Amino acid sequence: MHPLLRDDLARLPELLDETRAYAVRLLAGLDDRPAAQAPVRREPVPLPVEGTGLKGAAETFAERWEPGFAASAGPRYLGFVTGGATPAALAGDWLTGVLDQNPTSRADSTAPDLEREAASWLRELFGLPPEHQGVFVSGATMSNVAGLAVAREWLGERYGVPVAERGVAALGPVTVLSGTPHSSIGKALSLLGLGRSAIRRVDPLPGREAVDVARLADALEELGGRPAIVVANAGTVNTVDFDDLRAIAALRERHPFWLHVDAAFGAFAALSPAHAHLVDGLGEADSVCVDLHKWLNVPYSSAIQFTRRRDLQARVFANSAAAYLGPVGDDPDPVHLTPENSRRLHAVPAWFTLAAYGREGHAEVVRRDIALAELLGERIAALPGYRLLAPVRLNVVCFTLAEAPERVGELVTAITESGEAFLTPTVYDGVPALRAAFSNWRTTEADVERVAGLLGRLAP
Repeated sequence: MHPLLRDDLARLPELLDETRAYAVRLLAGLDDRPAAQAPVRREPVPLPVEGTGLKGAAETFAERWEPGFAASAGPRYLGFVTGGATPAALAGDWLTGVLDQNPTSRADSTAPDLEREAASWLRELFGLPPEHQGVFVSGATMSNVAGLAVAREWLGERYGVPVAERGVAALGPVTVLSGTPHSSIGKALSLLGLGRSAIRRVDPLPGREAVDVARLADALEELGGRPAIVVANAGTVNTVDFDDLRAIAALRERHPFWLHVDAAFGAFAALSPAHAHLVDGLGEADSVCVDLHKWLNVPYSSAIQFTRRRDLQARVFANSAAAYLGPVGDDPDPVHLTPENSRRLHAVPAWFTLAAYGREGHAEVVRRDIALAELLGERIAALPGYRLLAPVRLNVVCFTLAEAPERVGELVTAITESGEAFLTPTVYDGVPALRAAFSNWRTTEADVERVAGLLGRLAP
């Protein structure tokens, strides 16, 4: 054994204690660390020849890289709808690395069964029916990829074309209808060979991002019975608007289509009694995307993908050419259900935080974040120089500069440079804007007041 490896192994308890203490210091300093930092580009240094052992590597990391990292796990990081990591999720993530299980096969451990249990808990959390089965993937983009891959196979089933065997060229042109699709939908269609041009946007309701269901019905009628994919939104990025899922699902009585719902963070509305109606009909979807490193507050990367048609999912992702992985069968291992043959055990942090805090603990986070978003909306509406671009429907505040929206970029830079908060720029209905997205379990009213105070000081 290499002497540095031998030494680190001999001192591992001591070194892990030092790492734990370092992690505790980082967590304790989240409130003082800048919420975001203007990046200073660092060029790569040459690969070490001899190495320095774990202690030396940790010292180099602490000096060279850690000071430039943002407090993205902190309470005033309000960009990208990013959660933090609950204490239980963080512990679960550490143990994930310690145990280092590959959960794609039942051949050597019970790891796939833990994932199955965590998936069933999440299904209950979102109120999905038992026929929806879930698998863990790395994020919302991959969840959308997986769901739309199953949708592609469904289209092939309608045409009598086994797309997974013959390729997408045998399918012919595909129509994907959506009101306000997330950018990851285009990426997924590109990856799946369907092409970004397959998306046909359907007009939203006036002043909304939610699709006009009557216009959607017209678009389906124009297809003349040709099957399609409909991508509905349960929470749009800019204003957290929700399509009428039940009304859309009802259109399947007259038109053939696969209903994929992008509920990356909007699915968590099910945990708020005052907002649960927004996801009414989610269980009618054929596939559902939910991102877990958002409102579940588990570390990156973690998401889940649900579908009613696990048989089609296995047809797409089957790895049957490798005899050592076993047959697909009626109850396939995860290796036959996701794009990866090997991957991290994503489910452990989710399992830990659900076991530790239960439905009610996570519901409290959701309700509190919604209330905080509403509070910030009230503060911004009262500030001279700003105007809300949409009502605060759930956990995102979308606003702009009242007199000079074109200067939003300057405001974003000033906010970032202050270190007090991080908000992301966007464009809503052609107007440059900002988004403040609440999904962190640590955020409090005091944080909202600090952000509102900062915006007041930076107002033109």
